[in-house]
Amino acid sequence: MEQVRLLEAIIETAIDGIITIDTRGRIESLNPAALKLFGYGLDEVKGRNINMLMPEPDKSGHDGYLHRYQTTHEKRIIGIGREVRGLRKDGTTFPFRLAVSEVQYDDRIIYTGFIHDLSKEKEAEERLREYAAELEELVEERTKSLRKTVRALSEAKEEVSLSLEKEKELNQMKSRFVSMASHEFRTPLSSVQLSSSLIEKYAQPFNNKNITKHVGKIKNAVGNLTTILNDFLSLERLEAGIVEPTFAPFDLVKLSEEVTEEMQMIAKQEQHIIYQHTGLESMVNLDQNLIRNCMINLISNSIKYSGENTFIEFNTEINDKQCFITIKDNGIGIPESDQKHLFQPFFRANNTGNIPGTGLGLNIVLRYATLMQGNLHFESSINKATTFKLSFNK
Repeated sequence: MEQVRLLEAIIETAIDGIITIDTRGRIESLNPAALKLFGYGLDEVKGRNINMLMPEPDKSGHDGYLHRYQTTHEKRIIGIGREVRGLRKDGTTFPFRLAVSEVQYDDRIIYTGFIHDLSKEKEAEERLREYAAELEELVEERTKSLRKTVRALSEAKEEVSLSLEKEKELNQMKSRFVSMASHEFRTPLSSVQLSSSLIEKYAQPFNNKNITKHVGKIKNAVGNLTTILNDFLSLERLEAGIVEPTFAPFDLVKLSEEVTEEMQMIAKQEQHIIYQHTGLESMVNLDQNLIRNCMINLISNSIKYSGENTFIEFNTEINDKQCFITIKDNGIGIPESDQKHLFQPFFRANNTGNIPGTGLGLNIVLRYATLMQGNLHFESSINKATTFKLSFNK
């Protein structure tokens, strides 16, 4: 008896609907979840044909389906089930997954149906499809607009005359334009990035490769656009002379570990960032925000210009006199003929190909290091190792 009461309690409290019918298709019982799904009371459905809960054409064909099932003498259990539609009392329909099992009970056969409502899942799928389409369109529009902005800046730079007064006016106009464009695009790009992350999260239960693929494209495009905007805005602030370092003590090791974790999330497949610190001390007195930007910029370059299945070495060192930050990769390297121009704004080496970039990152890192009375050195060989080292006096 205790087992019977336990079974009844499980059925009564089940989240999914449970229906039992006899061999003639007449309803014998519905649990509370099933009654709620269809909008009936038990006395309204008990003893009636199960097809009352089905819309056409399933309603007309159910008796024939049940007869064929019984006459085949094929005793089977439908485990995972199939997607069908149910008819509520108010005439509306809804999708659900139906699993049916044949049960021998008191010398007779009954059929038990297990009903899992799919309404919310179907609504979510539709919303995801709509959101993905909207986001793709939005990113495409923003990308075109930003390309026009970059193209306009490039054309403006080429048209600068030898007149100092005109050059000054053009630089002022460019600074205002870059600042305005950066701020105007930052908010919608942040919204697109957040929405794409939410779509990725909500799409996980559906395991849809197409959604994952397109969300990845959106996030990559937004990441590239955000990097471009940040580079232009940083350059504008540097040229305007409004970047002043704020020196304060902070834990270099803790910051480096945070940056390593953050950058590992955007690394390529099987691309690993290996961080190591040398020295007993971990505290330095520098501008933490500028150091963080330098680290991110240099590690981003290593990620971009190195292939999959590679290692990026990230090292910090503090001794009695100096502090060092070193990033080393095994990527495409920098041609010797281009190395003398490497820190010029908008310059990119001739072997970068289609790899995205603005040519501003290293110029910004050098200027940040200079503001903190530091130095930036590098060594590079084609298709071998490239090493950048920041050094600061204590």
